[in-house]
Amino acid sequence: MAGKVEFDFSNFKDFIKRLEKAASGAFKEELTLFMQGLGTEFLRIVQDEIIRTKTMNTRLLLASFHEGGSGNVWEISEGGLTLEVGTNVEYATFVNDGHWANPKGVERRFIPGRWVGDRFIYEPGAKTGMVLKQQWIEGSHYFDSAVRIIEKMFPKLMEEMLERWIAKFFT
Repeated sequence: MAGKVEFDFSNFKDFIKRLEKAASGAFKEELTLFMQGLGTEFLRIVQDEIIRTKTMNTRLLLASFHEGGSGNVWEISEGGLTLEVGTNVEYATFVNDGHWANPKGVERRFIPGRWVGDRFIYEPGAKTGMVLKQQWIEGSHYFDSAVRIIEKMFPKLMEEMLERWIAKFFT
């Protein structure tokens, strides 16, 4: 059986032009914006989890999470783009993961300061204070919880973004 088959490449040429446009930087810009938005959303979730778990009664840890800081703990890399999100507060990992109240081998230690109601205020050099016995302080796992939340959200966010990209670049 023989026959002549004709293909209409006019739509294909348009598709190739759109691919070239996407590859020329427009898509990379869109991807950068998406990643920045994802990082911002993740930071919001981390802050919400710090509040929800009543992790700290000061705002230092809460305010410390920001995009692009040194010592960050969460990084996204895609197509040569990197977004880092985290904190430079040294105790953030201890608060998340848990820690021992005293250094290894120290059964008790004196912490100078004073009590105001049920809150202890650290005051270096004070003659009053409290004695900490060696014990495990369980972490609040605020960061781990935020990672689980964003991982659940990611497929839907990515699907919505892909639909927008397809509509923008290929229709």
